Amino acid sequence: MPQKKTALVISAHAADFVWRCGGAIALHAEKGYDVTVVCLSFGERGESAKLWKEPGMTLEKVKTARRAEAEKAAVALGVHDLVCFDLGDYPLRLTDDDKYRLVDVIRAVQPAFMLSHSQYDPYNTDHMYATQVALETRMIAQAWGHKPGETVLGAPQLYLFEPHQTEQMGWKPDTFLDITPVWDRKRAAIECMEGQEHLWDFYTRVAENRANHFMRNSGGQSGGRKAKYAEGFQSVFPRTVDEL
Repeated sequence: MPQKKTALVISAHAADFVWRCGGAIALHAEKGYDVTVVCLSFGERGESAKLWKEPGMTLEKVKTARRAEAEKAAVALGVHDLVCFDLGDYPLRLTDDDKYRLVDVIRAVQPAFMLSHSQYDPYNTDHMYATQVALETRMIAQAWGHKPGETVLGAPQLYLFEPHQTEQMGWKPDTFLDITPVWDRKRAAIECMEGQEHLWDFYTRVAENRANHFMRNSGGQSGGRKAKYAEGFQSVFPRTVDEL
């Protein structure tokens, strides 16, 4: 029996996986992948301004609201497993035990590919820290000497999804994914994130712009494939191919 195809997303905050790679999640879920999403925090301190403006708001109430939003969005996207570490944000920090817990998830999932943030983000250092953690835990998961006897990780590609202010982040996409067939699912997930409603249309426009780039790079006016919505990614590691 063929092994189940899997993928893993490491998201600094509860909404990041929705804005930045929700289309990739939904598309691969429809292709039969079990997609696991790890939310390292709920973004309760730094990414929930709308909730904090409500009278009588508390940290626990914000976390509960953001968890509910993430769970609802995960269902809309077809996420196989949403794992919430609840480590706090602004700043996000992991202990070695937290990292080993993430290594356990990586080894259990055995992802064909991984997704996380840009490697530089001066506006939100939680994001680039999450990718530093993703790289470190990916390395540990590959180590034969870590928990000998367990199945070690292979060498999955780590794709960096698009940051909020792309031109400031040194993020250079080398992969465009047509998410037109699952756009309705991504938009439904976006609308689950009520705590950040101001970003709904922003990320719709991002997807429309990336669709233009998808068409331009698949042949453009000379016969490029049509796309209405797309996502861009930057690969960290070399890709091995049999044909160009």
